Amino acid sequence: MSVIYRDMTREQLNTAYNNTEAVDDFPALLSKFRMKSSALYSELVVQRDIYYHSSPRTKFDYFPGNKEKAPTFIFIHGGYWQNCNKEDFAFIARGIVNSGINVVFAEYTLAPEASMTQIVTEIGLLLDYLQAHAHQFHITPGQVCLGGHSAGGHLTTIHRDHPLISHAMPISALVDLFPISLCWLNNKLSLTPVEIEKYSSIKHLVRGVPTSVMVGGGELPELIRQSKELYSELLKIDANVIYQEVGHYDHFTQLYEFERTDGIMVMALTDLLAR
Repeated sequence: MSVIYRDMTREQLNTAYNNTEAVDDFPALLSKFRMKSSALYSELVVQRDIYYHSSPRTKFDYFPGNKEKAPTFIFIHGGYWQNCNKEDFAFIARGIVNSGINVVFAEYTLAPEASMTQIVTEIGLLLDYLQAHAHQFHITPGQVCLGGHSAGGHLTTIHRDHPLISHAMPISALVDLFPISLCWLNNKLSLTPVEIEKYSSIKHLVRGVPTSVMVGGGELPELIRQSKELYSELLKIDANVIYQEVGHYDHFTQLYEFERTDGIMVMALTDLLAR
């Protein structure tokens, strides 16, 4: 096989971006996520499946933080734009809500039903909706962090300049779509040349909000590289950015650090909101 990207063949590139194969027993891990999330939905106050647009998946869940003038954390789940649901990751709300922060879990239409253009547009519509209904969801101006994991991290970097957003926390963000377009992930995404250019957010960063770039210290090298390059490019235009590797966690288990108020992720979020 010939080399197609950074000294990698297509087969090597497929492996470089296969997070589920890089961990032990991903189905069991996802099942654990879902069990934790199901328990959380039964324990905390939550408004579920609030529609921000007309498509079946354009909805969100809202967990109030029960604190006057609470900050808000808007979380966009991952799954390479083609898998998973907000319910798979809701367990991360525990430590955030217990820190007095409102949490919004965003949902969006997945590929191949939706193109990258549609997915990006839907998250913009979500933020427009939340801005228009800020009072209803107790959203405090200047205290709104947009965050997301993996594909959600990518969508975070795309929308960090939205007027609602005051802080951003991309986690294991995929900010360069070119290698994505060359590997197995593009089978469902069908990225066009225009989308690769337009939505590779690392090429279009603007000076914006305080940002914490987070990534698991035990992740696949390509994921760490993308986060490091995001940090490097942000530093060129905005000094209010930090980079943090989360222990030795892999792509998925780093999210456990959201479950406790003293978890690495929750502390990074509270520190960010104070900046």
